[in-house]
Amino acid sequence: SSYSDYVIKREEQLEQQLAAYENQQKQIAQIERFIERFRYKATKARQVQSRIKQLEKMDKIEIDELDRASIHFRFPQAPPSGKIVVEIKNLSKSYGGKAVLQNIDFTLLKGEKVAFVGRNGEGKSTLSKIIATSLDHEGIFRLGHNVKIGYYAQNQSELLDLNKTVYETLDESAKGEIRTRLKSILGSFLFSGEAIEKKVGVLSGGEKARLALAKLLLEPVNLLVLDEPTNHLDMLSKDILKAALLDYSGSMIIVSHDRDFLQGLTTKVIEFKQHHIKEYLGDIYDFLSSRQMDTLQEPNHENEINQYNQTERQSQNKIEYEKRKSFERKRRKIVSQIEKCEQEILATDKEVAEMNIQLAHPDKFKDIIYSKNFFDRYDYLKKKTERLMSEWEDLHLLLQELEQSDLTNS
Repeated sequence: SSYSDYVIKREEQLEQQLAAYENQQKQIAQIERFIERFRYKATKARQVQSRIKQLEKMDKIEIDELDRASIHFRFPQAPPSGKIVVEIKNLSKSYGGKAVLQNIDFTLLKGEKVAFVGRNGEGKSTLSKIIATSLDHEGIFRLGHNVKIGYYAQNQSELLDLNKTVYETLDESAKGEIRTRLKSILGSFLFSGEAIEKKVGVLSGGEKARLALAKLLLEPVNLLVLDEPTNHLDMLSKDILKAALLDYSGSMIIVSHDRDFLQGLTTKVIEFKQHHIKEYLGDIYDFLSSRQMDTLQEPNHENEINQYNQTERQSQNKIEYEKRKSFERKRRKIVSQIEKCEQEILATDKEVAEMNIQLAHPDKFKDIIYSKNFFDRYDYLKKKTERLMSEWEDLHLLLQELEQSDLTNS
């Protein structure tokens, strides 16, 4: 019928619209990460201003409100649990003799939603993994009565079977009545039509993250432990996830650096710092206000060079001098790689932005829809941007680890 044809065409149009929207949102997120990271660095002021102007001039792709309203999901009703969900006393954890957590006390009550915040390497993911998987530790850790955990690890999407399809990934884990609703669940995570038959191996990072989150809906749980759940998600997917978490009736622990995502989502914040934790009542903005901070990314002072005592033996000074030279040499190499990577990202982003403008205009879209070279180039640039951003983030982590190692050995 004509109505059936309309529905099919409308679905195809929505899929194209969503794909273009997701690509642009991914680009926006990358630009915003760049701005957030380098906003207060004088040497990057020009590049930061360029990125801000790029965002302001960007012709935003919008999704029809009717379609946006239809994209949502709810977590299953949380089964009842005891009043105390998690109880931790005097807990410690070390890796290779290096302490990560020391003498931690923490209690999570039924219905509480808590944010774990702090710099990388302070133990947030470690404690969440102990709670979710009973990772080896010292001290007391107990789960309450009838606690059922849904766990999303930082690398959860990397654990998916690349040879299975999107649908098979859910189908292999689903049991009972919920198997009849798998397509509906996948639709809530922006997988519809032919997309559910795609192999996991060809999905983007954001698509894999959404699929991994979808698996959490397959059985009711009363404690969600989510470690950086918004990594790789575009703005629309973040909004959908946040709305579902606001409605979720169980207890929840979220590890995140995303202050906008956390806003209004939790009633307590646990800060991880120097192997210990400190509790703050309220949501993330109450925490930031009490700490007089604007962002969850604290200033990094790890690159400060220790001033050695003038009376130290000359031989010791020589050893330290050689170590310092080695550190600075390694650091300069990484910084140079970062700067090169940033220049490539700028060039690639500029070309993608120009192509997105063409995709956002229906008249131009009609002209290019049959141009294989255009879409081949577009796909190549998207993958290149993902690779460059991944490389950029890896280099910053490498730099942070180097500076942390230097601080530890000082």
